[in-house]
Amino acid sequence: MDRHTQHKELIAPLRAAMYDFDADVVRAALHDVCADDVVFRLSFPFESTVGVDAYFDKVYAPLLRAVPDLERRDTILMSGPTPEGHDWIGCGGFYCGTFRAPWLDIPATGHLVHMRLHEFYRVVDGKIVEMQALWDIPEVMMQAGAWPMVPSLGREWHVPGPASNDGIVPGPYDVDQGQATCQHIIDMLEHLTKYPSQGGPEVMEMPRFWHPRMNWYGPAGIGTARGIEGFRNWHQKPFLAAMPDRGQHDADINFHFFGDRQYAGVTGWPDMAQSITHGGWLGIAPAGKKIDMRSLDFWRLENGLIRENWVLVDLLHMYDQIGVDVLARMREFNKVRPGFDPETGVAL
Repeated sequence: MDRHTQHKELIAPLRAAMYDFDADVVRAALHDVCADDVVFRLSFPFESTVGVDAYFDKVYAPLLRAVPDLERRDTILMSGPTPEGHDWIGCGGFYCGTFRAPWLDIPATGHLVHMRLHEFYRVVDGKIVEMQALWDIPEVMMQAGAWPMVPSLGREWHVPGPASNDGIVPGPYDVDQGQATCQHIIDMLEHLTKYPSQGGPEVMEMPRFWHPRMNWYGPAGIGTARGIEGFRNWHQKPFLAAMPDRGQHDADINFHFFGDRQYAGVTGWPDMAQSITHGGWLGIAPAGKKIDMRSLDFWRLENGLIRENWVLVDLLHMYDQIGVDVLARMREFNKVRPGFDPETGVAL
C-alpha cells in the first residue's frame, strides 16, 4: 500500500471516534496518531498548542460542554505530497450537534448547530507532527443570531460537500493525476495575481481554469458565490479594491499545495499577506496596516476545470490584527440576554 493511502488509514480511527464523539475515546485516538510534541495550530482565539492533552483540554473540552452530542462529518478526505517533499492529509467537513450551553460566549440556541472545518495534518514517519486548521466560528455566531459585524455579500447557508459525492478520495494514490490537479491550481493562482498590475480581468484567464457553473464556498462573513461573475462581484472585487498589494509579499508567507486525484488542497500558516489601504472589503475602513491571513482551501476539478472551491479564512484573526475584538463586540450584544453577565456579556 502506498504511503498516502496509509496516511488516510492512519487517521481513520480518529475520524470514527469523532463521529460518535466520546471524550476519552477521542483523546486516546489523538494520542495514538500524534507525535508527543505535535503542534496544533487552530483559528483565533485558540491559536497554537503543543501536545495532545493541552490541545484537548483547551479546545474540545469546552466545545463538548456546549455541544454534548458533538458529531464530526467529513465530506473531503485527501492526502498527498507537496513539491517541498512533505506529506499532508486534508479533511473538510463540519462539526454538528445540539447547542445546549454557551461556547466562546456565543449564546446557545437549543437547536442543531453546524460549524465548517478545514483540518490539515502533516505526517512524518507514521505520526502527525503538525495540524493547521480553521473552524468557521463566525458561522456559529450567525446561527445564534449573534454575528456582530457587517452582513455578507455572498450567500450564507450550510455549505455542502462535493456535488460529485466522491470527496472521500480512495486509494491507491494516483501520482500523475494528483500532480496534474495540483499544477492546475498553481497555474490558476499565478494568473489571478497578474490582475490588476499586468492588465484588466482578462489577464486572469478565468474561463481557462474555472467551470462556468463553479461554486466558490467562502467563509461565513463573506459567503458563497456562484459562477465567475458571482465570484468577482461578491468576493474578488471588494477584496482587491481594499488590498491592491496582495500577492506581493511572498517572503512573509508559506504555503503547501498537494493533489489527490481530482482534488487539491493548500495549507499555510499564514499563506497570505497584504495591506488594507482602501475601503470596500467587509465594511472595513482603510486601516493602513499590513496583515497576514490564514486561508485553508480545497478545490475539485471536473472535466479539467474547477467546479467547486471550499475556502476558509480566519476572519477573527484578521480583525484582531487591526484592533477589532469581534468576540468583545459580540458580548456587547449579549449582555442583556438571560444567562449572561449584564456587565460583561460573558456566559454565567
